Amino acid sequence: MEGSSSLLDAEAVADLVLLDPLTEESLVQTLQERFRRRDIYTYIGNVVISVNPYQSLPIYTPEKVEEYRNCSFFAVKPHIYAIADDAYRSLRDRDRDQCILITGESGAGKTEASKLVMSYVAAVSSKGEEVNKVKEQLLQSNPVLEAFGNAKTVRNDNSSRFGKYMDIEFDFKGDPLGGVISNYLLEKSRIVRHVKGERNFHIFYQLLAGASPQLLQQLKLRQDCGHYGYLNHEGSSLPAMDDAANFHAMQDAMRIIGFSPAEVTELLQVTAVVLKLGNVQLSSSFQASGMEACSISEPQELREICELIGLDPGTLERALCSRTVKARDETVLTTLTVPQGYYGRDALAKNIYSRLFDWLGERINASIQVKSDKQRKVMGVLDIYGFEIFQDNGFEQFIINYCNEKLQQIFILMTLKEEQEEYVREGIQWTPVEFFDNSIICNLIENNTTGILAMLDEECLRPGVVNEDTFLTKLNQLLATHKHYESKETQNARRVTDASLPLRCFRIHHYAGKVTYNVTGFIEKNNDLLFRDLSQAMWAARHALLRSLFPEGDPQKASLKLPPTAGFQFKSSVAMLMRNLYSKNPNYIRCIKPNDTKSAMVFTPELVLAQVRYLGLLENVRVRRAGYAFRQLYGPFLQRYKMLNAQTWPRWDRGDREGTEVLLAGLEFPAEELAFGHTKIFIRSPRTLFDLERRRQERVAQLATLIQKTFRGWRCRTQYQLMRKSQILISAWFRGHRQKNRYKQMKRSALILQAYARGWKSRRLLRELKSQCRRHAAATTIAAHWRGYQARRTYRKYFRSSASTSLANFIYRRLVQRYLVGLAKNLPPLSVTDRTWPPAPYRFLDNTNQELKNIFYHWKCKKYRDELPASRRVQLQARLCASELFKDKKTLYPKSLQQPFRGEYLGLKQNPKYQKLHAVAKDKLVMADAVRKVNRASGKTVPRLLLLTTEHLVLADPKAAQPKTVLSLSDIRGVSVTRFSDGFLALHLKEVSTVGAKGDFLLVSDHLIELVTRLYQTFEATTGQALPLHITDRFSTRFPKGDVSITVVESPKASTNGPVCKKKGSNKMEVLVY
Repeated sequence: MEGSSSLLDAEAVADLVLLDPLTEESLVQTLQERFRRRDIYTYIGNVVISVNPYQSLPIYTPEKVEEYRNCSFFAVKPHIYAIADDAYRSLRDRDRDQCILITGESGAGKTEASKLVMSYVAAVSSKGEEVNKVKEQLLQSNPVLEAFGNAKTVRNDNSSRFGKYMDIEFDFKGDPLGGVISNYLLEKSRIVRHVKGERNFHIFYQLLAGASPQLLQQLKLRQDCGHYGYLNHEGSSLPAMDDAANFHAMQDAMRIIGFSPAEVTELLQVTAVVLKLGNVQLSSSFQASGMEACSISEPQELREICELIGLDPGTLERALCSRTVKARDETVLTTLTVPQGYYGRDALAKNIYSRLFDWLGERINASIQVKSDKQRKVMGVLDIYGFEIFQDNGFEQFIINYCNEKLQQIFILMTLKEEQEEYVREGIQWTPVEFFDNSIICNLIENNTTGILAMLDEECLRPGVVNEDTFLTKLNQLLATHKHYESKETQNARRVTDASLPLRCFRIHHYAGKVTYNVTGFIEKNNDLLFRDLSQAMWAARHALLRSLFPEGDPQKASLKLPPTAGFQFKSSVAMLMRNLYSKNPNYIRCIKPNDTKSAMVFTPELVLAQVRYLGLLENVRVRRAGYAFRQLYGPFLQRYKMLNAQTWPRWDRGDREGTEVLLAGLEFPAEELAFGHTKIFIRSPRTLFDLERRRQERVAQLATLIQKTFRGWRCRTQYQLMRKSQILISAWFRGHRQKNRYKQMKRSALILQAYARGWKSRRLLRELKSQCRRHAAATTIAAHWRGYQARRTYRKYFRSSASTSLANFIYRRLVQRYLVGLAKNLPPLSVTDRTWPPAPYRFLDNTNQELKNIFYHWKCKKYRDELPASRRVQLQARLCASELFKDKKTLYPKSLQQPFRGEYLGLKQNPKYQKLHAVAKDKLVMADAVRKVNRASGKTVPRLLLLTTEHLVLADPKAAQPKTVLSLSDIRGVSVTRFSDGFLALHLKEVSTVGAKGDFLLVSDHLIELVTRLYQTFEATTGQALPLHITDRFSTRFPKGDVSITVVESPKASTNGPVCKKKGSNKMEVLVY
């Protein structure tokens, strides 16, 4: 509520609409009081008044930006950020194009205000690499335009000598996309002359102070400002301005905007040409005809200028000293006098600089302008000169004040329109407001037939003798009866005496006051004439930038048509600006200069009062407060004043409007003072609002007293309860501490008594133990002496009888030691096939030598086994198992020793035909081989593929590569083979198994030993039991039709390719093996 409190401060109201009484004196006094409090911003409704403090204040920090971001306009203290945020949010959220109009006289802070608006918008818009680049380019356009368009005046060290309007374009999210800059009425006359105490444009001083010696040499410049005629030979430095640093900042800004190094160089070259033109001096001479002529007195400056722009010095000298006049088909070359020559030189300098400034704006626009065609939102910022009244007012002041009349017109119309729209929106009757309509003044100036500008253009184009006197005479004839125009002649006609109005002057009654204009120079400045010879000379230069500034100098495009006058151009620009502003929602910032000395925090009421009149602030307040001076939404109003009525305090549960009506009904205000809109409450006079605020302050004081009383009571009760709780806690701790101390004393006493008792017992026991130790030591000593005596007597008795045995044992030990040491040095190789061993040197060591030989051999074998690879170990284990199963039992076994156990004989991985079988086996495959299955009925064999896995035995068709029979290993009950060298085997299955119902299988394998061995190992690993293996010539098998007895007979009739099976009846089968 800080903002609301500030708004309703009766001594220094933040909104002048609430000022009561409303007079010029009270308005200035309010501004002065707020300025004294360092509140430099004040409202008139949604208009911001800014008083320049001439010093930096801590009110533009990032924290302040966040404070005003997305905040209600009247919820915080007046600030330029508030109007910038309101305009930005209206543009972003309500799709309403905005414009911010910043006006005020030179030194009031307009340029800084526009910078603050742009920096705030840049700070609150979203971030991103592309967005940040656009924002940086928009912000960096200021240093460049300030360098070329600002200058020091007697009123301002950084005065904008041109009007600037920037359209900042945003996308639908509110992110800046780019912008367009327009400039109006550059004060180009400052190039050639300015009053004492002022400076030319900043760029000249920055260039001389900040350029490197190499750059100055390249531009043919000196660092001494006093050398140049256009700089008035005055001191160039300013206390608060670093020209060298600003020059570097301008170069950095150009680089960020997108200027190429070549463009920057060309720009500085043209600037140097303008500066050096002021040093071109002319001298007078007379021709043979007696006519006066002029010539260049010091050609050095002219040659340097021509070297910079690539032009022949003779061409430029002819253009400066003579003039070509074309009349129909004739061309006449006339010489110029010295004054005419200086006029042409100055006109050329002004035109070059003016066109260069226009080119600079277009070049910046080319970088920051939006390239895409998508829909955009626009926020315009207008930084333009304020109303000017000097002692001597000329053509420039006339044009500037005309522009301000148009701005005042749009302000009054838009303010009235906004007020009327709000009244209609809230359902309150609109009362027409009486105000001064300055349309008559605008029409006086801009009327196409009888306007002052139209008559000035007509006078410039009229043949014959034309001067300011004829122009003034024409004005007096046509405008004699106009009530806002007067001159010495019209006053004489009305028989009015006014010594303040000179002869060559006219006076216009502007909205801000009467201004007297001296017509001297009106014709010349409006014509803005540049000789065609000078334009053609600039076109002939080889300097690309300078040549592009003078397209009319092209001889092929030469035209006798006169260029438009300065007044006509400015009138067209203002008309375009007005159309642009009418299409947007306006926001106003009125800047005021508090003193003429640029002193910090100094307020001169007389000076401020004059500006209040110029800006029409009193008129603004009257228009704004016509009808009802204060209005606010029901919710915030009820929230602020609800404590004034018992029915609405402390909580109101119904609608805000109903609560506001109940609240105000209880306060008994006159009915004509209040009006209830759809969403807002309207209060007619500020006195009623201040009375409401006074009652609120009194009620707040009462409520504060009540809250303090309640708080003090609560604090005392709380403190008492804390003290009571603390006392109980302290008492409990004290009693506990006392009991602990008593217990410790009793424990200490008991320990002392126990210690004395234990000591007495220990000492008595120690004495007894010492006595026992002495007795035991005596007995031990006696026994030792007795045993020693007996040992010595026995040793003497038996020494001679045992001497030979001791010597023999010693000799044996030495021989065994020598044997073992020699054996360690002569151990046989570690190969397991090497069974050699050195013989025993003595016969009594034969058994020991044999035992050591066996131990060493077993150790070699173990070491060999430990070093074997896992795969080799598995093969040897399989060989060992085969040896245990078939050695000395089957004739085929010795032959199988030459064949390695490969396991996989089918090539399942390599043969794509067996991919399905490989998938069946997966990673559990133990053996894969081609076998032949014996037909149970006929005894014939058919080929099959056998796959043995860790869980199954699979028989597959070799052609289809599909499993035909899958046996679980647990379904096998035994295997039978013959004792001969054949590959015949019988696979006995359990009857309970699914496949076992078909009977046992008879198979013939070329790798029988390996197959049975691996089946035996896998079966044992899977079931934990040994597979029954029968090696016999006669065994019984179970077929589906009954048991069949198989007899194996060794016969030469058998084929060498395998056994031959013959069926002998229904229950017998004979197998012939080779």
